[in-house]
Amino acid sequence: MQREKFSSRLGFLLISAGCAIGLGNVWRFPYITGMYGGAAFVLIYLFFLLIFGLPILAMEFAVGRASQKSIARSFDVLEPKGTKWHWYKYIGIGGNYLLMMFYTTIGGWMLLYFVKMLAGEFEGLDTKGVGAVFSSMQADPVQMTIGMVIVVLVSFGVCSMGLQKGVEKITKVMMVCLLIIMVFLAVRSVTLPGAAEGLSFYLLPDFGNLVENGLGNAIFAAMGQAFFTLSLGIGAIAIFGSYIGKERSLMGEAVSVGALDTLVALTAGLIIFPACSAFGVEANEGPKLIFVTLPRVFNSMPGGRIFGALFFVFMSFAALSTIIAVFENIISFWMDLKGWSRKKAVLVNLAAILVLSMPCVLGYNVLSGFQPLGAQSTVQTLEDFIITNNILPIGSLVYLFFCVSRRGWGWDNFLAEANTGKGLKFPRALRVYVTYILPALVLIVFVQGYISQFWPQLLEQLFPALF
Repeated sequence: MQREKFSSRLGFLLISAGCAIGLGNVWRFPYITGMYGGAAFVLIYLFFLLIFGLPILAMEFAVGRASQKSIARSFDVLEPKGTKWHWYKYIGIGGNYLLMMFYTTIGGWMLLYFVKMLAGEFEGLDTKGVGAVFSSMQADPVQMTIGMVIVVLVSFGVCSMGLQKGVEKITKVMMVCLLIIMVFLAVRSVTLPGAAEGLSFYLLPDFGNLVENGLGNAIFAAMGQAFFTLSLGIGAIAIFGSYIGKERSLMGEAVSVGALDTLVALTAGLIIFPACSAFGVEANEGPKLIFVTLPRVFNSMPGGRIFGALFFVFMSFAALSTIIAVFENIISFWMDLKGWSRKKAVLVNLAAILVLSMPCVLGYNVLSGFQPLGAQSTVQTLEDFIITNNILPIGSLVYLFFCVSRRGWGWDNFLAEANTGKGLKFPRALRVYVTYILPALVLIVFVQGYISQFWPQLLEQLFPALF
């Protein structure tokens, strides 16, 4: 059966960017920027995105395009005879399932918040009242399940229509709408009375403020954000490489996708920081920023009900673009591995994802007593930790070593594939960097993830008198 292809380069770029553009761009990026000093942190982040994320992104694209397969068969096609790189396919696809086990629930929150905002449920509420709405939603398994199920049904429905007529066509419309809504909200935010202070904090570097908040911590946070924002290491990017031709070089395509991803993250900051400044609230409150702080901001804003609804439409599109992209990877996996039809792959995985998503849904209510990573942790915390702090960095190392090792696909083969077509080329001079230095940086991110997760708890257990 002939491999499906994108109908246009624009479709490939928007869908690849849609996979990378997720809630981390709008949720995590603004609050860690606020935490580590604003514009100075943004500069560090952009530096690490350039040297860290883009080379691995190009490698994933190359493996997908050269093999013309998903992660189910890509390593099998390209690996030297007798090697076992293909074993990683099971960990990689497991990462896709694990990501969807909690991402679908959070996507459901965005849809539910859109309805709540449109219905005026937050009007007249203070911070405590808005927080109570969020807590009430999490405590209600029926409401949470409805949101998750709608997200899953819509996303698989899009995938069932095929690559061009479904995934490409619908995602292109969503991404264009997402960008238009973001620009509209950003313009409204920066023109609010009192927005100037938040805007200067976000756009004018203050390295003194950066040092005050911890330079080392800021560097690690920037490295982690640059790495995780692109969803590298689980084949979710490689699949789209398998759907394109040889007309364009892959480093140039990686830069385009990275630029779109970064544009969304930066524009999210233009929405959040000026608005928070205008209404005197902090923009470094973590997840509460989206679900508690911003609804209160919209409450205080003229026409806030409409602007708030538009914001959560944008958030829903950001979530759905990632979910649809990952679902397409999961579907393609079974089509490539078992020869299933698209219809069969959709139906089987629809049922599987609905079941697998329930522990996360119930983790906030029925299973709230289960706290696997300490106080206040949930099922979602554990699932997120396994994928974010383990499978993504390990998978990225697999793609790295596969592309540079003589026992893998090899440097010359990767370079020939990556540099086929017109556009920006992958520099041959980077061989030493991507073979030795870049893997070390990935390992640093991996180790730092464990340190930040477990070191404080360990110190507290060893030296309780200090806490």
